[in-house]
Amino acid sequence: MGRKSSIDRMTPEVKAYIQAMLATGSQTLDELIADLQQRFPAEASAGELPSRSALHRYGAKLDRRLSAIRASTEAARLIQAHAGDDKDARSEALTAMVQTELFDAILLLQEADDPEADPAERVTLLSKAAKNIATLTRSSVNLKQFQAKVEAEARKRALADAAATAETTAKAQGLSAGGVAALRAAIMGAM
Repeated sequence: MGRKSSIDRMTPEVKAYIQAMLATGSQTLDELIADLQQRFPAEASAGELPSRSALHRYGAKLDRRLSAIRASTEAARLIQAHAGDDKDARSEALTAMVQTELFDAILLLQEADDPEADPAERVTLLSKAAKNIATLTRSSVNLKQFQAKVEAEARKRALADAAATAETTAKAQGLSAGGVAALRAAIMGAM
């Protein structure tokens, strides 16, 4: 595992301030450095503030994370707006995204050809991934069962509504009680 970035090694107060400033994008890197030197003079005098390149690398990494969060949030919003969420479509989308990421990570791990890689660490990583995949798969199965139940209940309600409407219309048209019962049974039998 690589060394922590200089920003990750900062005090929580300094790190949180850097993250907030980078996330808002309200300052250039040079302005941020000057601001940090004024706000945190003890760290500045000890030479503990990050360099411009460290801020740039950390900012790019933070931006990728924030972009992924924004994309996931927007996807969930779209799913809710266009599909409702009676069937928990957001969870289904989230599960699919996690499954895709885990699959990609395992492929990268398998393709890694680092001669210095510790085989025991690789087995540990694969074991953790397998455990998480099993949990994710159980979650996916439970979600599909829930969705099937919601669909069945919705279909049953729709058929009951259709049968009630047909029964009312048939009675109004003078259909016999036996005919009305047969019509209702035919509609409800479609379940």
